Amino acid sequence: MAEDLFKQVRALSADGVGVTRESYGRGESAAADFLRDFALQQGLQVSVDGAANLRFSLPGIDLNTPAIWCGSHLDSVPQGGNYDGLAGVIAGLLCLVEQQRSARPSALPLQVLGFRGEESAWFGKAYMGSGALFGKLGAEDLALKQRNTGETLAHCMQQAGADMDAIRAQAPLFDKRLVRAYLELHIEQGPVMVARELPLAVVSGIRGNVRHNRIECIGEAGHSGVVPRWLRRDAMFAVADLIMRLDEHWRVLLERGTDLVVTTGVVSTDAAEHSISRIPGQVGFSFEARSKSQDTLEAFYQLMRAECRAIGRERQVRFEFDRRLLSDPATMDGQLCELLSKTCSRLGTAFEVIPSGAGHDASLFANAGIPSAMLFIRNQNGSHNPDEAMEMDDFMPGVQVLHETIAALT
Repeated sequence: MAEDLFKQVRALSADGVGVTRESYGRGESAAADFLRDFALQQGLQVSVDGAANLRFSLPGIDLNTPAIWCGSHLDSVPQGGNYDGLAGVIAGLLCLVEQQRSARPSALPLQVLGFRGEESAWFGKAYMGSGALFGKLGAEDLALKQRNTGETLAHCMQQAGADMDAIRAQAPLFDKRLVRAYLELHIEQGPVMVARELPLAVVSGIRGNVRHNRIECIGEAGHSGVVPRWLRRDAMFAVADLIMRLDEHWRVLLERGTDLVVTTGVVSTDAAEHSISRIPGQVGFSFEARSKSQDTLEAFYQLMRAECRAIGRERQVRFEFDRRLLSDPATMDGQLCELLSKTCSRLGTAFEVIPSGAGHDASLFANAGIPSAMLFIRNQNGSHNPDEAMEMDDFMPGVQVLHETIAALT
């Protein structure tokens, strides 16, 4: 059943390279509609919350009673892999189907969430569906534009059926006191588990991040052959200088044992004017730092801004910043992690406890004071690419661990 579900969702969102499930867009909606139909065929109850997230439960369950929540996201990055997010939603659904078939519901009712809009690739912001539940989407967020269509996040959410009046009021869309625990199964998105030959891992915590989707370095364009170095205001060399300085700071911090990763994933000159023989007068680039420590994030961010000021003086350029985006680091609940670990051991499945470098919806629940935990599934070839290759022989033991952990919660 699981393999067939993955194949059918892949077919619905295939783009010729990988899969594309746009946040609050066509591909994500197609996946949501398919899983809704599947759940109804299995006799499950399906509802949609105020942020247009899907919520699955056993029939007749009152959604306003204390419950265990389990889930992940439905969207993907452009030309991404099929398992990022989807694995957690399908895992939760399989747990519900087993409860329904065996007529043995968990002591606390299980509600499975299919979150919309977790990926930042589409609007430049992550956790849109789960963030809306906590009243965390402000006017600036809702005005963000979709990378391809230019439509605002507010428009796309409304088209998907979200309650925009409540979201604009930044009112929580649920009573968090009713969520006794939040669990999320997810593929590992890095190489650690493959390298260590681990089918499963229990997640200890989730790195936070600080970002700018776009920083503009503004200098002065000129002819490449006639402007000497000392008179140049070359935006590209200034950006390259900044990146190399940040890399050196990063290296030193790693030698001191600091948890940190730094990325500039986008660098571009204006395609309408760039030329081999033109000194770039303007360069746009992105900035992201991730760490398990909020203090580290803030310190490195301020270091980046200081280097921008220094380079601006030295190279006669200036840096202009769009809105700073921040996601807080999160620590998983110790008791839930222990329970997941004991379940893995009892079932004879090899595992380790590792941190997550990638962000997940679970971080919002943990930082809201809701006991939260994550289970990673081994995944070949990394993530955010078409070559994600989770094996069913790893996934199904993960589902079993999730199922038995849910059954043990009271």
